[in-house]
Amino acid sequence: MAVASGRVQLVTIRERSLTTARWRVLWVALGFAFVALLALVRIAYLGMADHGLRGTSLEEALLPPRGEITDRNGVPLARAFPAYALWFNPTALGDDGAPLVRDPATVAAKLKAIFPDLDQKAVAAQFAAGKQGYIRRRVLPEEANRVQEIGELALEMPMEQDRHYPQGSMAAHVLGYVAADGHGRVGMEQVFDKHLSNPATRGTPIALSIDSRVQGALEDELRRGMKLVQAQGGAGIVLDVDTGEVLALASLPEFDPNKIDARGEKLMFNRVTNQVYELGSTFKPLSIAAAIDAGVVRNLGRRWDATPVKVGRFTISDSHSLGADLNVIETLIHSSNTVTARVVDELGPERMRRTMIDLGMNERPYIELPAKGFPIWPGEKWPRLRSMTVGYGHGIAVTPLHLASAYAAMVNGGIWRPATLKKLGPGEAPKGRRVFKASTSSRMRQLLRAIAVYGTGRNADAHGYRVGGKTGSAEKPGAHGYQKSALVSTFAAAFPMDRPRYVVIAMLDEPRGTLASSYQRTAAWNAAPIVGRLVPRIGPLIGVRPDDTRDVDISDIKPLIPEANK
Repeated sequence: MAVASGRVQLVTIRERSLTTARWRVLWVALGFAFVALLALVRIAYLGMADHGLRGTSLEEALLPPRGEITDRNGVPLARAFPAYALWFNPTALGDDGAPLVRDPATVAAKLKAIFPDLDQKAVAAQFAAGKQGYIRRRVLPEEANRVQEIGELALEMPMEQDRHYPQGSMAAHVLGYVAADGHGRVGMEQVFDKHLSNPATRGTPIALSIDSRVQGALEDELRRGMKLVQAQGGAGIVLDVDTGEVLALASLPEFDPNKIDARGEKLMFNRVTNQVYELGSTFKPLSIAAAIDAGVVRNLGRRWDATPVKVGRFTISDSHSLGADLNVIETLIHSSNTVTARVVDELGPERMRRTMIDLGMNERPYIELPAKGFPIWPGEKWPRLRSMTVGYGHGIAVTPLHLASAYAAMVNGGIWRPATLKKLGPGEAPKGRRVFKASTSSRMRQLLRAIAVYGTGRNADAHGYRVGGKTGSAEKPGAHGYQKSALVSTFAAAFPMDRPRYVVIAMLDEPRGTLASSYQRTAAWNAAPIVGRLVPRIGPLIGVRPDDTRDVDISDIKPLIPEANK
């Protein structure tokens, strides 16, 4: 009996254990089923919601949100950069109507101590109104630490991907900026917006033709020149004469693409590509080149009448008497309006107009930037007087970029090419079109060099760099005619003249006569010295070293230059 009783007890224990195991399995199964049910509910919710999970491509996961822009040597000019932003969240402490611990004015004052340029009243008003939004789009790490020390939870600092310009305001008018919507504005940020934002292409940086070293030097010298003569603005360009590549392009005052504010928006206008000017006597070499090319000027020693020119009721005269007659070389050296007008008169309006068209002066400048000014063009039929005034740079208004491309054609052998901000590889330079004969270009190199050695361009004659160029000082037009007190001073140059490689344009808007310019307002005293200081700075950087043993040969024209024979 005892054995049977034991067996029954053992069976009972086994049945209980089996039942317990079955219940455990059931509970585990129910647990998995519950988890699966939650997952299904979550999937259904995400499927119905607008902010469901989306697939992320490899490019989106690994690449920055916007591609990089570099200069021609790979130096970054614009790149994506993780940065803090300062955001006001009025619900951070709950919905009790008190978003801040301290009063709004006190918190705004503390932020003003961290960010001196902050609009304290506007921020205090934002706090008082409980209006959420950005207080600042970019906050440095050390600034973020100081904001944290204020101790206000409503001052949040999310980490965002921001567009950063490591060189600050340098080349701002070339680069442009990226707006709050993530798209480029104004400069190459706008031109290459699709490439820079497309995941398939943004991993490849955009290399510009700009050389950041040359760009920095150009801006520095222009800024210095502006301050010395208290000019209201300046513009400059350095252009490769054989390819059309722009190594530097500056418009001053500049804006800071890292911080777009009301002042910055007013300074976005590009004086180099968008503003048109009457550039005065810088046109005279172009007119003489056209006359040489057409055979109107064959003998450089020919004497031309230099007395005032009367056309109808108008009289063309020089700023001061240059004598009874001049040859063409003296005309350029002393910048005579009267002789230039007579040369152009003999050339004729149609041939003069054709040359200007071939140099692109009748259309917007060729460059990738979106803002390009349309010239003030005299029209289809040029009367005799208009042709003569265009010959010395009046009655036609173009951008400094127009002038740079024209000078490049005049000195590079006669080929006009469009300017570009893209870095070109070997063999990628456009073919261009012939404007001047190669022999004419060779002669103009001599004449431009003579101006820098013996004429109005002497302040640009950087020792050893064989600079050649022409000054231009033009009165600005106003509501009641030309303003004698407002000049645009320009120096258009190329170097080295024995084998020209670069054109340099320096322009000042409304310079004043100061001690630094010997109380003169003309280009010979304010724009030319800018080029004279700039060329030695950039020459060695771009492959042109000073050499006193080389120069363009002007021995055949020296006998015709009185200053050379004194």
